[in-house]
Amino acid sequence: MDQPFEPSPIKSAVIDLPITGMTCAACATRIEKVLNRLPDVKAAVNFATEKAHIEYPSGRIAPAELISVIRKAGYDAKETTSSSDAERKAERLAVYRHDLRLFTISAILTLPFFALMVAMFSGHGHGWFPPAAQLLLATPVQFWIGWRFYVGAYHALRGGGANMDVLIALGTSMAYAYSAAVVLLGLAGHLYFEASVSIITLVFLGKLLESRARARASAAIEELIRLQPKTARVERDGAIAEIPVAEMRVGDVFVVRPGEAVPVDGKVIEGSSSIDEAMLTGESLPVPKTADSPVYAATINAQGLLRCKATGIGADTALAGIIRLVEEAQGSKAPIQRLADIIAGIFVPVVVTIAAVTFAGWWWYSGSLATALIPAVAVLVIACPCALGLATPTAIMVGSGVGARAGVLIKNAEALERAGHINTLVLDKTGTLTQGKPAITDIVAFDGHTEDDVLRIAAALETGSEHPLARAVLDCARKRNVKSAHMQDFIAVTGMGVRANVDGAPALLGSPRLLEEAGLTVDTAALTRLQDQGKTVIGVARDRRVAGLIAIADPLRPTSQAAVAALQTLGIEVIMLTGDNRRTAERIAREAGVIRYEAEMLPQHKAQYINTLQQEGRIVGMIGDGVNDAPALAGAQVSFAIGAGSDVAIHAADVTLMRSDLLSAVDAVRLSRATFRKIKQNLFFAFFYNVLGIPLAAAGLLNPVIAGAAMAMSSVSVVSNSLLLKRWRPQRTDQ
Repeated sequence: MDQPFEPSPIKSAVIDLPITGMTCAACATRIEKVLNRLPDVKAAVNFATEKAHIEYPSGRIAPAELISVIRKAGYDAKETTSSSDAERKAERLAVYRHDLRLFTISAILTLPFFALMVAMFSGHGHGWFPPAAQLLLATPVQFWIGWRFYVGAYHALRGGGANMDVLIALGTSMAYAYSAAVVLLGLAGHLYFEASVSIITLVFLGKLLESRARARASAAIEELIRLQPKTARVERDGAIAEIPVAEMRVGDVFVVRPGEAVPVDGKVIEGSSSIDEAMLTGESLPVPKTADSPVYAATINAQGLLRCKATGIGADTALAGIIRLVEEAQGSKAPIQRLADIIAGIFVPVVVTIAAVTFAGWWWYSGSLATALIPAVAVLVIACPCALGLATPTAIMVGSGVGARAGVLIKNAEALERAGHINTLVLDKTGTLTQGKPAITDIVAFDGHTEDDVLRIAAALETGSEHPLARAVLDCARKRNVKSAHMQDFIAVTGMGVRANVDGAPALLGSPRLLEEAGLTVDTAALTRLQDQGKTVIGVARDRRVAGLIAIADPLRPTSQAAVAALQTLGIEVIMLTGDNRRTAERIAREAGVIRYEAEMLPQHKAQYINTLQQEGRIVGMIGDGVNDAPALAGAQVSFAIGAGSDVAIHAADVTLMRSDLLSAVDAVRLSRATFRKIKQNLFFAFFYNVLGIPLAAAGLLNPVIAGAAMAMSSVSVVSNSLLLKRWRPQRTDQ
């Protein structure tokens, strides 16, 4: 019998396409619409970064089809290659220089019209600038310098949309056509060539300033890319050869001399030094490096010669990961931008309607075509939605770049926005409030076992674990030269400990609760004495007998108390959740200044606790560093992972704190709030120009030239305001 047909699941692919030809937020909205009409395609177009982030069904739709759809909408796109970024930068520079030359010509041709306007305001403007000369100078500005507006308007209208180019082309054409008719047909009437040429020149100037400011806004990525060394000193055939970093392979042995940058990620195999990792973690103090210490690409070797083995190259280095995260964050959209996108999508048709009503109203009121023309042109020009489209993404670009330099990696714009709104922050204890480097302080042996016996069994059970407590056990066994027993049939008991067979007999290691649930009796007096000292106590049992207790202490991070106080000052309630015993939790909470805490919690209990807080209406953030924190991190509205934590925790988190310092969480919240303030300021500027300008223009109180200048400066002011975020500085660890 034939098996029933089951369709294969659709595999999704993701691509980022650089887009050219966009002039305002309405363009981005238009491209999004045409892409999202394709089956199973999800697209987000960022006007500020000029990129489309597209998720599409692999095998059913090819990137070439996506590019074709974008081109049919009147824009252009192409797939990126390894050299695309450099090529695009060179292309943008060439376009900028070309536009600068055109603007210079336009400004020269427009200067007589500015002089005419000044003379008219002073009462001496009639007669010295012949109408024929005005037509001669205005024509190249209108149809040569301003040709791009006609092309952009044509593509937008052909694609079924409308953008800034439609407004500029329509407004300046009305002023130019009326004035040209007066000159060529010998009609009586005022000329408005000064309005058409001045608008085109001022809009051109605004675009140049905007382009320059946007390049500065995206400078964070370029700064990170420039940090990557181009060459490395690699051991080849017994000699040191200087080769391009791109030719290195995992396993290559390389040498880093004092003052040089580390070429790739690696591990020290010989030598000692200290390395400046400020670009990676934001931490200003050099980090000591000895044998087996990790080193990271683009960090600076301060002293000593290091011989290292490459462990990560190219896209697998920590720096490359940071660059990817920053690019993704800069290209993503914050929730607040949805409002701006909706408005931009309907804005141009509404403005054209308002301009038409204004024109008809003034013609009916005055009976003069010339009188009706000027306010209609002013409405069209003042209403450009450029500033609206730049308000959110430029702030996100600068904010995420500044955060990366401070060691705060933000996965997406939504996380950057939400981090500033949290009012409750849940913390794990080990590795978050504490240093995450626990050490064994006491070993209590029972029932004929020695301390080394207890340590031998514990080391066997902890073999292979990356948990900080496991590392403490293994480090102690290594220092005391105790060899671990033979272990097999390993089973992890989530949040409590482990089970296995050690030397052929069943064994347990974990919390006293784990041993009690197994029916074993733990010496209460010894357990209480150790826990009263604020130490974490784990029990060790083998062959149905309790072999002993191991006490481990993990000191508080030096900055934890200051960080908790800073978070509370920001209006955030700090709650500590830990799987440790209550006495240890109480001591750590008291030292850190945490008022509310819960102890002896399993991973699923942490996630449930966060869910309960959210049901109370709280906006909850979670900070953790271990695999057991992943469920809680995934459940929080904003999740933070300590950079030195597990890959699972970092993958589940929205924000990675590279400095492994709780003060970085304070930095993340402060940066989020500063960025969100900029976004709100930018949206105010964008709406202010239009809300105030359109009624003034419709009432005939705004000259089209002034309207053009105001529109151009609105975009510049928004981008410049976002650039002020570069002055933001992280929380100092000595405060």
